[in-house]
Amino acid sequence: MNALDISELCVAFKDNTVLDKVKLEVRRGETFGLMGLNGAGKTTMIKCILGLRDPDSGNITLDGQARDSAESKTKLAYLPEKFEPPWFLTGMEFIRFCLSLYGKALSEDEILRSTESLALDPRALKRRMHTYSKGMRQKLGILGTLLTGCSLLILDEPMSGLDPRARALVKKMITEMKHQDRTIFLSSHILADMDEICDRVAILHDSRIRFIGTPQEMKRRSSAQNLEQAFLEYIEDRVAA
Repeated sequence: MNALDISELCVAFKDNTVLDKVKLEVRRGETFGLMGLNGAGKTTMIKCILGLRDPDSGNITLDGQARDSAESKTKLAYLPEKFEPPWFLTGMEFIRFCLSLYGKALSEDEILRSTESLALDPRALKRRMHTYSKGMRQKLGILGTLLTGCSLLILDEPMSGLDPRARALVKKMITEMKHQDRTIFLSSHILADMDEICDRVAILHDSRIRFIGTPQEMKRRSSAQNLEQAFLEYIEDRVAA
């Protein structure tokens, strides 16, 4: 059974088809990357997975369960692209709120130790959000998502606003999750990161999936030196689908 199954997914806004019979299978325990240009429909697909938008047709299941079932929702945690935590909460209050949504509790010491994995100053958790930089807020959002312990994590542009050190630490955390039977579904424009951490990737372009496979296969089929060059060759129709 896959962590995520999408079949024949169709979404249109008036006369504009955004997703046209999209089919994806995300295996348990893998890191799966979704890539595409701005406006390609990546966020629309994620909203459909989360139940924030109903597709016009098609089916989505999480661990074999309907996406809107109570059981599937307990397995799924999401970090949005434009993450803005409530400004009036402290960092610690935000983390505890995230955990409470899943009925999970961690000691203050456990939460403080977790900040070290992203080079976030533990003392910052006592401060309110309006004092945080963009990078600090992003680190907090990643922690709040990962600490839920959910088996399926959907991360939309998780590296946004992070410095090189923090990006390296996030990639390390994601890689370590492969050994914890946790599945990562991420969308990012930083294709070098996808090349490094993703087991498989997919290209969404002109409302359809143009490629699904490993980063290595994608580069090999396009004869490109890196994933960015390979991506451009696919969307410019220089590689046979």
